[in-house]
Amino acid sequence: MSPQKNAIHTDRAPAAIGTYSQAIAVGQTVYLSGQIALDPQTQEMVTDSFEAEVHQVFRNLRAVCEAAGGRLLEVVKLTIYLTDLSHFSTVNKIMLDYFEQPYPARAAVGVKELPKGARVEADGIMVIG
Repeated sequence: MSPQKNAIHTDRAPAAIGTYSQAIAVGQTVYLSGQIALDPQTQEMVTDSFEAEVHQVFRNLRAVCEAAGGRLLEVVKLTIYLTDLSHFSTVNKIMLDYFEQPYPARAAVGVKELPKGARVEADGIMVIG
């Protein structure tokens, strides 16, 4: 028997631009799809600065967490994808605005490129409650 999967959607985060859901909930566990710095209102990239991109990524993730009935603070696993790993310390600093101890388990992955020319993307796993 397959587990019950529930698709999560919110207009406060960018609409899925492919064959995926913003998140899938299975019981109290929510699998968050990767978010880039798309403004949910315009579907355009936030490109003011690298810092602005990172903030938009975390705002998008937070919106999906809240749509699933959780909070960004309940993320237990986070993966950050960067096109330039020299920006990793900037991501660390900005994460302090969105996460508190105990911080989620995390991986940082250097990639050649990301959708829409993004320089950073993040996905995660949240456990509600």
